[in-house]
Amino acid sequence: MENENVRQITDSRVLAALTHPLRRRIMDVMRVYGPCTASMLADHTGQAVANVSHHLRVLASGELIEEAPELARDRRERWWRLVATTIRWSMRDFEGDPASAAIAGAAESLNLEHHMNLVRTYYAASEEEHEAWHGAPFATDKWLRLTPSELSELSHEVIGLYERWATREIPDDGRRRDPVFVFTYGVPGRP
Repeated sequence: MENENVRQITDSRVLAALTHPLRRRIMDVMRVYGPCTASMLADHTGQAVANVSHHLRVLASGELIEEAPELARDRRERWWRLVATTIRWSMRDFEGDPASAAIAGAAESLNLEHHMNLVRTYYAASEEEHEAWHGAPFATDKWLRLTPSELSELSHEVIGLYERWATREIPDDGRRRDPVFVFTYGVPGRP
């Protein structure tokens, strides 16, 4: 399943802008809650509106977000939305320039750290929160023996499964559905 709403980043300046922790959080909030104003983002992130506004301008200059003027109730209100719901980059796109390759490498490391911090935050949550989600959170790992093309096939299957759950119509059954972060890495390694 190929998602049409994917932004492939090939500019190291955009990649560097994306890896800032608050900008990453702002984009995550928009992925979960949709278009937002700076005030809404400030409430979700615990940051000052002026600080959020600065980071919104940086994200907009990298064409990662855009204004959504049709959502404004008056001329003073500014709404922002993601340009693409999925962002990707490949180290191959940055191999020709050592500085860009260093930025891409750092971005990959920061991306993994961001993912791990989300999991660590859950593990550090209160016993009450753990009890509310009893039996639901999961972790799994497997060692597989694959060719590069088989790993690519597995990647497409896993991404397709996530995409199906991410884009499904949310049932209107009165049940509360909280944001849940799910991530998977499949990389060659040695046991």
